[in-house]
Amino acid sequence: MEVKAKSKYVRIACRKAHSMARLIQGMPVGEAIKTVQFSERKAARYLEKTLRSAVANAENNAKLSADDLKVKEATINEGPAMKRFWPRSRGMVSKIRKRTSHITIVLTDEK
Repeated sequence: MEVKAKSKYVRIACRKAHSMARLIQGMPVGEAIKTVQFSERKAARYLEKTLRSAVANAENNAKLSADDLKVKEATINEGPAMKRFWPRSRGMVSKIRKRTSHITIVLTDEK
């Protein structure tokens, strides 16, 4: 059985979080939590939160044991970007895009 958890509009660029998500794919849940817990990257904090949410969904809604779960899929999709401007010389501006991401984690109990 598959269980999902999503975090939307997370304030991190998807290209910065993508490598961390690829790292935990296919791992057992306990090992994946340890991996993101001891990583110093900002993306690891958001992935850990979403991963713990997925485990809670599996335990409470689907009545699955956390020991049997594996990370089937961890995807980072691009969300909307907030557009800001930075003043430059001679009345010009530079664009600043504050990017957001959508994090989706799918857990499964299948071998």
